[in-house]
Amino acid sequence: MWFQRVVFIVLAFVAVLGPCSMVALGTLSQDASDLLNRATADFLSGRIERSVAGFDQVVELAPEMAPYLWQRGIALYYMGRYDDCRAQFESHRTVNPNDVENAAWHFLCFARLQSPEEARKALLPVGHDSREPMMTIYKVFRGENRPEDLLPVISTGALARFYAYLYLGLYYEALGREVEAYQYISVAADDDYGIGGYMHGVAKLHLAWLQREQEEPPGPPLF
Repeated sequence: MWFQRVVFIVLAFVAVLGPCSMVALGTLSQDASDLLNRATADFLSGRIERSVAGFDQVVELAPEMAPYLWQRGIALYYMGRYDDCRAQFESHRTVNPNDVENAAWHFLCFARLQSPEEARKALLPVGHDSREPMMTIYKVFRGENRPEDLLPVISTGALARFYAYLYLGLYYEALGREVEAYQYISVAADDDYGIGGYMHGVAKLHLAWLQREQEEPPGPPLF
């Protein structure tokens, strides 16, 4: 089971970062690689503070890995270290400039630091992210499209639906619309969307986070 979990973590890490990460991962010492696997496993198990400490240790051993650690940015978000979170995603853009998810998480950190309006002004530019429906998600965060423009995606593939539910939920939360946020995140966290890989783990963790803040969840999903 542990071996399978480590393989999943490494594959999730490489799948998002692409070829440039293969080179970076190939330079890691065994100690740094073990720390990276442990830090990601800690995060997915809800041990956020320990996870961030682990990512920081990876950077101490392998400073060249610092911009690649988008997982560290997400963990920092859940620790409430929003300025550090923002900085991590700005750094990650230098090695992964076409990633809409990176821009979205930067928005979320910035919205917590200041406001959604200021976060939109500071939204990181991206190239073309070929994953569906990432470019539509980006336009929603930029304010160019309405959240409803993501609705047609719901009838497409499972992975596209997962991304739509997850980022609609996160976007609504940034706007302070807690009911919609809970509804969409709860769908993204469903076991049916395990295809989301590492980000499905993020959805589950986020749902647990919301549930701790709400004694009674809202009504059924919107669709």
